[in-house]
Amino acid sequence: MDGAVAATAKPRSLGGSLPVPNVQDLAARPGDLSPSVLGRYLRDADAPAVLSATIGGDDDDESVPVVDFARLLDPEHADEEAARLRAACEDWGFFQVVNHGVPDKVVDDMKEDLMGFFHLPLAEKRALAQEPDGVEGYGQAFVVSEDQKLDWADMYFLYTQPPEYRELKLWPLRPPTFSDSMDRYSAELQRVANDLLRIMAKNLGVEDAEKLTRIAGSQGMRMNYYPPCPSAHDRVLGLSPHSDPVGLTLLLQVSPVPGLQIRRNGGWIPVAPLPGALVANVGDVIEVLTNGRYKSIEHRAVVSACEERVSVAAFHSARFGGAYGPLEEIAGAAGEAPRYRTVSVEDYVKMLLSSKLDGKNIMDAMKINP
Repeated sequence: MDGAVAATAKPRSLGGSLPVPNVQDLAARPGDLSPSVLGRYLRDADAPAVLSATIGGDDDDESVPVVDFARLLDPEHADEEAARLRAACEDWGFFQVVNHGVPDKVVDDMKEDLMGFFHLPLAEKRALAQEPDGVEGYGQAFVVSEDQKLDWADMYFLYTQPPEYRELKLWPLRPPTFSDSMDRYSAELQRVANDLLRIMAKNLGVEDAEKLTRIAGSQGMRMNYYPPCPSAHDRVLGLSPHSDPVGLTLLLQVSPVPGLQIRRNGGWIPVAPLPGALVANVGDVIEVLTNGRYKSIEHRAVVSACEERVSVAAFHSARFGGAYGPLEEIAGAAGEAPRYRTVSVEDYVKMLLSSKLDGKNIMDAMKINP
């Protein structure tokens, strides 16, 4: 099922998240952080926030693969580097992209404006708060119960591509260069995502590359602010373990503080991005389209005791009006029955926004035989 039908406008009401306290504000007032408030963020004793960063196996030097984007596009080295990309997608689901061609100024301007945004007065950021039936804006996501544990982080989410998906009333006026920086940065990352997906299609034997590149037709930016947590950094999480319910994610570390970890061989591996690199990961949608050949990987974010951390994840998905389901030329070529359901993009987004992201629960809901 390729889902290649005419795109439609972005629906107005896709589902939202319950309001939660602003964590940056809580962290700035530690004297007011009562046990009852902090308790919503503390993880159970049998599920500590920080596990041993065990890699597993015999090779303790194992690390997230690196893909050289420039070599992927260079006919002299393309086959060799495409093989590296295939191995990264099949064996890891995560890889670092170097030499991606995004100009340093575009990246630096985006970093500067993101830091500037998160350091605005709280009232100014709250003027861009999420509406009850939407995920766009300033707040948090995937909070569906008053009882669930919360992440020690604040989030700002914007649809950025295509331009007609943008809800400009939720874009900030300060920093004054934010909109221009985001416009340039989002276009550059969509270009990188398109090229990566085009080469993935070739690796998978999919002749019509658009069957994969269409899942970069839409882009949303999730900007994350993780305040320090001196009193309980080893018992809170900045982002709960989950796989990304999108097509392809490209993550930029805005600040140098480590925090991203991926689950592998029963442990958690810290990911320390290379200078100038983007961290890419296979999302749930790619797992569905490839009928499980490429698998999405659980990851999480831990927080520091004394330093703030900022990151921005570019989520790439298909435009509304399409559908997600296993591609016949992948499942059929291997003689496999489809392992996942086919659903419209709109129904898929509504399903994930009505859920708490918990491990690979979205993938479990998509399986024909869970």
